[in-house]
Amino acid sequence: MVKRIMLTKRELVEKISKQSGRTLKESAEILETVVNVFGEAISSGEGIKLTGFGTFEIVERASRTGVNPLTQEKINIPKRKGIKFKASASLKEAVRFK
Repeated sequence: MVKRIMLTKRELVEKISKQSGRTLKESAEILETVVNVFGEAISSGEGIKLTGFGTFEIVERASRTGVNPLTQEKINIPKRKGIKFKASASLKEAVRFK
């Protein structure tokens, strides 16, 4: 048996539909709304905390010196913002015992 590595958006919509008793269309709209709300919150600098799942937060990565692998030339990589996810203890526990 081949183990799935990642769910697609379609598969996620199907699971939401099955577990919630909603239609595929309603489930797709709900998922799209959640993704939009997450995107708006993150892009405005807000973090998101989902108890029992984890926390998404904005982090600022410091500027640093890197090396171009083709030319071995040193380059400056400017500071930038990124997104960090930290899994909750209960999610880590659930994954650990699967």
